[in-house]
Amino acid sequence: MKKIFNYAMYVSLLTIALSFTACQDEIEEINNGEEPTAITANSSTADLIQRTSSNDGSCDNIVDGTSCYEINFPYTVQVNGITLTIDSEEDIEQIETIFDSIDDDENLLNIIFPITITAGDFSEITINGLDELRLLAADCKEGGEDDDIECIDFVYPMTMFTFNVNLEQTNTVEVASDRELRLFFKDLGDDNLISFDFPVTLQLSDETTIVVDSNEELAIAIENAKDDCDEDDDDDYNDDDFDDDEFKEELIECVWFVTEFKRNDVEQTPQYVNYILNFKEDGTVSTGFNGATVIEGTWSTTVDDDGAKLTMEFENSTDFNLEWNVYDLGDYKIKLYSGDSDRVVMKQFCDEDLQPVTAESITETLSDCSWNIKRLKNNGDQINGLLGAELEFQAEGVLTLTNDARVSEGTWEVTTNQQGRWVVAMTMSDETTVSFDWLLTDLKDGIVKFNVEEEFYELVIVEKCIADNDEEEEDITFIKSIFNNTEWDVAYFAENDDESTELFADVKLYLENDGTLEVRNLNGEVYSNGMWFVYRNTFSGKLEMIISFETGSNYEPLANDYQILEIDEMRIELKHENETGLYDHLVLER
Repeated sequence: MKKIFNYAMYVSLLTIALSFTACQDEIEEINNGEEPTAITANSSTADLIQRTSSNDGSCDNIVDGTSCYEINFPYTVQVNGITLTIDSEEDIEQIETIFDSIDDDENLLNIIFPITITAGDFSEITINGLDELRLLAADCKEGGEDDDIECIDFVYPMTMFTFNVNLEQTNTVEVASDRELRLFFKDLGDDNLISFDFPVTLQLSDETTIVVDSNEELAIAIENAKDDCDEDDDDDYNDDDFDDDEFKEELIECVWFVTEFKRNDVEQTPQYVNYILNFKEDGTVSTGFNGATVIEGTWSTTVDDDGAKLTMEFENSTDFNLEWNVYDLGDYKIKLYSGDSDRVVMKQFCDEDLQPVTAESITETLSDCSWNIKRLKNNGDQINGLLGAELEFQAEGVLTLTNDARVSEGTWEVTTNQQGRWVVAMTMSDETTVSFDWLLTDLKDGIVKFNVEEEFYELVIVEKCIADNDEEEEDITFIKSIFNNTEWDVAYFAENDDESTELFADVKLYLENDGTLEVRNLNGEVYSNGMWFVYRNTFSGKLEMIISFETGSNYEPLANDYQILEIDEMRIELKHENETGLYDHLVLER
């Protein structure tokens, strides 16, 4: 039976000062002398109620960069060239999965406008472009300082009463959600009187519930709980929540390999790729390369309102001696930063995942298959003429490089440098651009990376052969099927985001499924020869395509190692991100 209020007693406005641990607020109530009954719609208690029932817009911060607004489903985004339709919060997780597959965090997300967004008071706004969205986001207080309270929630349904100035009940409203409660307040004037049908149940952030029997108890409950949890309301969507014990447990579970390293704004990845950090339960950490001298140090962690931090100290190696902020932790990967000039990305490998790296295992991996050159840089300059060229590491140290119809021969040997790191020494008099003692920096299924220590030299090769018991994957088979002496126009080309499609208006590309490529004029005359090669990048899981042309060709600007964004029988869209953060785009159409 609903509670009946006795309004025959006098009415007075009381200001009740409540002392809390963190702060002091005023709660204004209408009192009949026996128990609190009603509050005004503009009172501090009413404000707490509205903030608790506000719409939380932080679930899609990865998309809109603001916790004050939420984009209404469905909407469409392009994430690193992949088009996604977002129909639910579960779909938003796909975006983080795509972002996390790229170590360097140079991710690209485009919202397809127009969109409709919902504000904290559940009002809806149509947004027609990015500038409009950024303007709204600029006014949003992030870092948990926004108005909404997320650490405590109402348990619905609830019943509300309204009264006129004579304290006569004018309406009874049942609300079943935060949205209905906020809209209920939206229709009230500042001096309208309201009350709950007590008792009211609320749920705390740890999922326990409490029951309150008056406006005063309700206000106290909200005040005491409002700062008791991390609302995760900043626009850094990727600060996954965990406590200090979980953080420590994750660090010591298995060893970590450095995949990216920047110190004092200087890129040092080539010197530290596959550098090992082994965190131990006793607070010590050992570092070094496989087979090299091990350096011992100490480590500690903290997790507070500013997030998780990892501190390392070494006497004989100072590059890691910092308090590192954790940007991302999960999926066997951790990303650390300190300011804008220091950054570490590491991947975790456990004993069952680690394959022992020996001279024999490197030799077996390289000689088991032929390889195509995915990237080759000498002193920072891309050697486009050898993109797609085939390397064969043959028995007895024989090395061959096939580029178009020309075959060069040299030697190769697996050895170590002074630090005990693995080196593949290649010597080839006809191709000096590959003749170096290449430091082995990454050895994975299907992809191998080398560089020359402390120099701007890089070699990346991808596996070409298919094991006898394997079948070529369907996507690659399909691509080969459409490149069957087919003719393609350069529909769009941009180098470093600078369009120059008109340079290729009078030529067509002819691609054969054997990997050959010709550039012909409109009369069929061959202007240039080249190669193409499609493969699945086993690290990123993405389809990629190498296009190359003979050295000195006028069409070398088209040569690159592209990610395939879209492909069908009539259209191919390719993208390559340069070190500057700009893109090369190539679209071919039939």
